[in-house]
Order: sequence, then structure tokens, then C-alpha cells
Amino acid sequence: MISQLPKVNRDIIAVALGEQPAELVLKNGTLVNVITGELNKGIDVAISNQRIAYVGEADHTIGKSTEVINLEGKYIAPGLMDGHMHVESTMLTVTEFARIALTKGTTSIFMDPHEMANVFGKEGVGYMHDEGQQLPLHVFTTFPSCVPATDGLEDAGATITVEDVQEGLKWSNVVGIGEVMNFPGVVSRDKKMMGEINATIEAQKTVTGHFPEGPDHMLQAYFAAGVDSCHETVTREQALEKLRLGMYLMIREGSAWQDVKEVIKVITEDNVSTDQIMLVTDDIYPQTLVEQGQINHVVRRAIEEGVDPVTAIKLATINTARYFKLADDYGSVSPRKVADLIILDDLEKVEPSMVIVNGEVVVRESELIKDLPSYNYPDHIKQSVHVKRTVDQSDFVVKADQIKETASVNVIKIIENSARTEREQFKLTVDDEGDIQSDLNQDVIKLACLDRHHQSGDISVGFAHGFNLKRGAVASTVAHDSHNLLVMGANDQDMAIAANKLVELGGGMLVVEDGEVLAEVPMPVAGLMSDRKAEEVVQQVQQLEAAWKQLGCTINAPFMTFSLIALPVIPDIRISNRGLVDVTTFELINVLEN
Repeated sequence: MISQLPKVNRDIIAVALGEQPAELVLKNGTLVNVITGELNKGIDVAISNQRIAYVGEADHTIGKSTEVINLEGKYIAPGLMDGHMHVESTMLTVTEFARIALTKGTTSIFMDPHEMANVFGKEGVGYMHDEGQQLPLHVFTTFPSCVPATDGLEDAGATITVEDVQEGLKWSNVVGIGEVMNFPGVVSRDKKMMGEINATIEAQKTVTGHFPEGPDHMLQAYFAAGVDSCHETVTREQALEKLRLGMYLMIREGSAWQDVKEVIKVITEDNVSTDQIMLVTDDIYPQTLVEQGQINHVVRRAIEEGVDPVTAIKLATINTARYFKLADDYGSVSPRKVADLIILDDLEKVEPSMVIVNGEVVVRESELIKDLPSYNYPDHIKQSVHVKRTVDQSDFVVKADQIKETASVNVIKIIENSARTEREQFKLTVDDEGDIQSDLNQDVIKLACLDRHHQSGDISVGFAHGFNLKRGAVASTVAHDSHNLLVMGANDQDMAIAANKLVELGGGMLVVEDGEVLAEVPMPVAGLMSDRKAEEVVQQVQQLEAAWKQLGCTINAPFMTFSLIALPVIPDIRISNRGLVDVTTFELINVLEN
């Protein structure tokens, strides 16, 4: 637990005056001053009672018991803060994520566990939140707001109510509500959406947003409701529009959706004020986390695109703290602030050699030196895949409305490195039984979504374009946001085998060819997260990627793109357990194009 300032400020005053020795003093560093935008050389930082007591020449704070670390000019920066992310996307538990993220300089995350919420509701959120509170990583939670993401278009495993949000907002370190994806519901003044937003405002906490695109009047109505940020901005023009209205802009760089290159131009070319801009990851998979980094990777990408390093660090520290109303305690290297610091040898590489959290060194020479406590989820959280019966290949038959040579069908076209899709029509062959056939030459293959929560037997079948699968099948219980069971393949036999194998596995992701499992990533925790070490999960994911390629797929991070094909809040078209969803109208549509 953090020492609250009123309980320790007398001691901190004594240290600042030299009347009492500091516990730790960092000597002779170069301060990355995110308040003034300067680099201040020859700076010491004295730490006491988990907080910064003095910044400057701090010899007077050193006593016999003080640990002194000579930085020899290395950079002292605030600990990095990721303002919007989903731990579940890393495929790791919160503890295992923290083990890696701390070495990357992440000292605070603002976690939106709405993936877990869609499977186990408030109960699941509580488990992840509690796990985070025992770690030397500040895990702040934004309580999920849209579970399910939409009404009447899909079936999640659980529902979050206004009453759940009101209760969750009272939990320690819950700082607001998670991304309000149901923006049409907000604009139409839906009772549930308005109830959640107003409860958050009344609790004086933060309402985080999700507005991918829409007319100006809808955006401004959404903002007027009290939602004041967005991480779904993908163009410079969208970014300028939101900033000019007074919204907070979260610039995202995840594993599959990489927006920094385009959106950062509002800084490098338009020269706008950076005070309401943050950097976030949103979704990264384990290989990105281990090999490239966490929020430090996004900071580095901003620097690579021409942002001044001090400014780039500001976008992932003080700006984030201010947005979540936590700047009194976090976000800069200043007296009284919680002592979350990173030491950098090279300002532009953003690879910390030392990380300090709550005044304690937790990373030395880029290695975690602090043991993390274990956390065990209940058995029922690890038994979350419930289907009505064994899946048969006949479940994937799509019938034409009449016997004819071809049928025109609505197809989900995916876009590489984008969360968006496009609706397209293709003419597909109809066989003598009236069954519509996939067409590998046109890269049109079958896609299905099966209810895995309620044993209803719901199975919707459609078609996808853009994955270039030539053989085999893939399946996943990571299927944003309701996380039903997705399966896609070049033939119905392998699709059925993939679905049944994944049920036996208890959730996760796998690839099948000719009836044999080529690769699998078991994710027993809610069908979303592994209970293994990050390095093992990375190896499994690498094998999964190789298996996707063996089936013919060449796109980047295909399993992440696949996992979003069931998210009916991002245009244009998605699949749910209830059928095809037109996200521009928020209506279910037919596979057959009339």
C-alpha cells in the first residue's frame, strides 16, 4: 500500500530539511523534467517513506543508513504509465504481465478488464483487480462499462449493470469506467449507458471513451455526455477534431493496430499543445511485450517519428496522471510524489537499466530483483468453455435460398494491422444440394461463431476474406468482446475438429491441418489467459504464428485480427453468435445478399 501523504509528510519535510536521513538517494543524474520540458543535469533525488523528499543537490539528506546510487549522468525519468490497456490481450495473468512490464519501465497501468468481464462479470473483474493490488506495479482499474458491448446483437457470458459499476467505483484504485464502446447508446441516451456515465461523474472519476468514427454531431453529443477521451483515433484529421473540442487523445501502438505513425503528426506537423495527449498500448501480445517492450515501446515509436524525447515521456507520465486525477501523487519527479522512477542510459532507446517503484529498487541491470506473490484463480474460472454438444462439420453448411449456380453473399473483409473491417459482396458457387461453397481462389473461407457460455447451441456461419488460408482451420476463445468460440477454415472437417479440440483444451487458440493440431496456446483462465510463464507463452505463440503461415496466411498478427472479427462496435461488419452484424447500422443482416 502507498503511504498517504498526510501520514508521512512530516517525515518527508524532515528529510528535505536534512533533519532526518533519506532511505535512498540517487546521485548525479540528468532529470527528465516533464513539467518544464527540460533536461536538468547534476540532479540528485532523495527518497523517504515511498515518496520523493528532495530534488536537487541532496548531500544534506544522506545519513549512515542511506543507500546511495551514483547514476554518473544517466537519465532519471518518471515511471511510465499506460493509460489504456487490456492485460488479457497479453495472454498472461496480471502477475506474469507485471513480471515483464516492470523491466520495461512500466510502473502504472490503467487496466480495463472488460474481456474478463464478458466471461465472468463483476466477479471476474474483482479477481483481476485483487491480483493487481498485491503487486509492485500500480494496477489502476477502469471498471468495464459495456458488457456486453452491444445490446441484442451478441451473447456474452455475463452482464455488467449500473449497480455493478456503482459498486466497483468504490473499490480502492478503481479510477473510472472503461472505454464506453456503445457510443450509439450514449447518443440515444440509453438508460444503462447514461446511468454508468453519471455514476462515474458523480463519483468524481474518469469516463474513458471509444469513438472510432462518426458524424461531428454524434461525436460532440458523445463528448457532451461526459466521455472525454478516445484511443480509436487512426487519422490526423480525427485527432485534430477531437483535440480542438477539448477531448483527450490517446495515441495507440499495439501489436496489430499501430497508429503512432499517422496520428503523431498532430504534434510533429501541426504543433498542437501536447497537454491532452497520451500514449497507450490498448492490446499487445506476449511476443511484443517480451521482445519490444510495453508502453516504453510506444514512447520510443513517438521519438522515432520525430517527437522530442522529453515530450514523448511526458505523454506517458504526467499527462496520464492528470487525466486520471492522480497527478498529486504520480507522473513526475517532484517532491511529495510517489517515488516511481526509471533510469535510462539512452534517452531515445527508452530501455531502463533500473526501475524504482514506491521508493524500492525492483529492477537492476534490466533484471527484476523482487519476487512477486503468487495468485490462484478459483477452479470455475478455469472451466469456462461450455458448449451444448460436440460440433459436427454439418454445422458449417450455409444454404442458398434457392438452387442456382451461384449466390451473392456478404463477406467480412479484414484489413491488415487494423481493427476495422469492410463489408464486401462475393459470388460463390452453390452445389447440387444447395450448399454455398467457400472459394479459396477468391480467398473467401467459412467463419463461424459458437456460443461457449450458455450451452444454447447457437452457431452462426458466415464468410471472411483477407486471411489467405489455403488449408486447415483455426479456432479461438479469445473473441472480443463476448469471447464466444470462433472457428474459421478452408474446409468444414478441420473446422469441426478445431472447435472440438479447443473445447477439450479448455480455451485458448489453436491451428489444425488435416485433422492434426499443429500448434496450440492453452488459456485456462477464463479462456483468455495462460497460467504459464511469459517466455513459454511466447514460444507457443511463435509456433501458432508459424502454423497460421503453414496454412497460407501471411498477414501480421493474424490471430489478433481474427480475435476482433466478432467485435460489433467497430465498423463495418462483424460476426457474433447471433449472426452477421452491420456495425454502421447496429443491425443483424443476412449472409445472403438480396
